[in-house]
Amino acid sequence: MCNGGGRGGLATPRVRRGPQSVSATPAGTVPYAMPTVLITGATDGLGLQVARDLAGEGWTVLLHGRSRERGEAALAQVPGARLYLADLASLDEVRRLADDVLAHEDRLDVLCNNAGLGSGSRDATRRESADGLELLFAVNYLAHFLLTMRLLDLLRRSAPARIVNVASAGQQALDFDDPQLERGWSGARAYCQSKLAQIMFTVSLAERVSDDDRARCYHVTSPAPSRWLARRARVNRKSERRLR
Repeated sequence: MCNGGGRGGLATPRVRRGPQSVSATPAGTVPYAMPTVLITGATDGLGLQVARDLAGEGWTVLLHGRSRERGEAALAQVPGARLYLADLASLDEVRRLADDVLAHEDRLDVLCNNAGLGSGSRDATRRESADGLELLFAVNYLAHFLLTMRLLDLLRRSAPARIVNVASAGQQALDFDDPQLERGWSGARAYCQSKLAQIMFTVSLAERVSDDDRARCYHVTSPAPSRWLARRARVNRKSERRLR
């Protein structure tokens, strides 16, 4: 489902240009103007903070969320954004999300695979996705694997494109005899295995596109919860304004 934030479905976006040359692009970022980005898990936390920042720089932002209510609240905070709804715990919905993006977007310069589930509380129990898969493995890894592969041709057509997988410093080797953790499940183990799988997917994908200048992929890690990072970013901006 795509929503431009206006009446009557998809709204015509306002085009606001980002950096137009290498010299105008901050060091360490992509080398060209990258006007369109899809961010999964963009209705709160780090995803929403990144969406606001990029929209402020003139990017066209495609917000992904699971809840329409939270998605529309995020739309109000991100100028010119468009909303796509899907539950990443269902691979059918991931396929539909990719199909919706392909149907509505002419280009995609950056795919930011940010959405994810944490380890939960100490008394958390093992849960399964709509497809009968261990939930953290399904959402944190498999959903983004499927979404990336279905959007890869669009990314290549939008060259130079970037794929960013938001991983974690918490990682643990996978048990290939029990990848779904049907024995000895714990939230921490499930989370760390899913994040290692995501990083290994990044490595594999980088090798796949290594001879192709049209797409590049990266993973970024942080040991901190995304909501903490978002709060920290807001505090830092307030401090900077006070010093000016």
